[in-house]
Amino acid sequence: MKLLIRAARIVDAQSPFNGQVRDVLIENGLIRQISESITVEESDAALKVIEQDGLCISPGWVDLRVSAKDPGYEHKEDLTTVCKAAARGGFTDIAILPNTKPVLDSKDTLGYIRQATQGHPVNVHPIAAITKKTEGTDFTDMIDLHHAGAVAFSDGEKPLLNADLLLKTLQYLQPFNGLLMNRPEEQNLTHFGQMNEGLSSTLLGLKGMPAMAEEMMIERDLRLLEYAHSQSANPASGTVLHFSTISTARAVDLIRQAKQQGLPVSCDVAAHQLAFEDTALMGFDTNLKVNPPFRGSADREALKQGLADGTIDAIVSDHNPQDDESKNIEFDHAEFGIIGLETAFSVVRTHFADLPLEQLVDKLTHAPRRILRLPALTLDENQLATLTVFHPEMEWTYEQTASRSKNSPFFGKTLRGKALWIINKNFVEQL
Repeated sequence: MKLLIRAARIVDAQSPFNGQVRDVLIENGLIRQISESITVEESDAALKVIEQDGLCISPGWVDLRVSAKDPGYEHKEDLTTVCKAAARGGFTDIAILPNTKPVLDSKDTLGYIRQATQGHPVNVHPIAAITKKTEGTDFTDMIDLHHAGAVAFSDGEKPLLNADLLLKTLQYLQPFNGLLMNRPEEQNLTHFGQMNEGLSSTLLGLKGMPAMAEEMMIERDLRLLEYAHSQSANPASGTVLHFSTISTARAVDLIRQAKQQGLPVSCDVAAHQLAFEDTALMGFDTNLKVNPPFRGSADREALKQGLADGTIDAIVSDHNPQDDESKNIEFDHAEFGIIGLETAFSVVRTHFADLPLEQLVDKLTHAPRRILRLPALTLDENQLATLTVFHPEMEWTYEQTASRSKNSPFFGKTLRGKALWIINKNFVEQL
């Protein structure tokens, strides 16, 4: 494979070419040359040229939170369609949740993921379950799962409610610098909840999910992290606790304070949380039913501030496909979740235009790679060519999806910014 990308602006804070418009020559999976102008034999049959006004190029984007549904729920999504959707969204790497059937809690299930995704241009990284069948009782063999390729440990859509389990997991993962990912929700406070608890839930007559349910879990987990960190033989180790999809202003403040204290903690936010507030549910659109739920305006502004000041490390799609039978029903019976792989970047560009492009790209590239301990990538000569080519200003309408499911509130909406190609593993995918 030989590829020449002409006159693309490099968006990579760690690259010596950051902010410069350059030609980039890729050959056999490596970046061979970066220059103001590269001369090649145009008659070379193996050469492909990408040239378009306004192009940008960055290291390949990484999504920390994807529900692939395969094995077990292939009628909602399978590994082929989730890879296609990821590629369309500009992602070269995705980390998938363990909530499948069977659960990703053994070397065999991780082996199935590895084998089933070998031929795809997207790297699929399994997040292994902390507890068997994600039932919250018995531990999996996390050391074996780590050696089998698990990039992190989480019960995925299910929070770790048992404080002793969470503490022991933090301690168990320390020797090999493992990563624990937890979605903060005290489910004893959210039973039968449908949306954010507030004026809108009262007007709609729907049971609310209080912000306190998220904040109490974060406070608890941070106390346990502080204790585990103080007992560690290697307190200088990297991030060991990651909060997935935070949604409230106080959650941002708690994590900000923890970072200031030096605790090894990170967090992410789902792109769609920047687009909606709980008032958007007044029409009972089940495509807006997500968990964590859309909160109030103050929470949304706090999330934006958290992204801007670095408290929130990464942006995720929280891609959660649901079929028609799970969504086209009464609101209180509908499943939570939206598909987001194809729109995550564009939604942030559209609904948080003030976030500098370089900062946004960092939260899709270097930050998630650091969190998952993936090898670092940068745009430089003789580096691996795992890249996303995109146009940050292109306006487009979301009309079709590569996913098996269609549960998105963004269909028919005009969005700003679009991924156009991914380059990975000798694949060049036009999106």
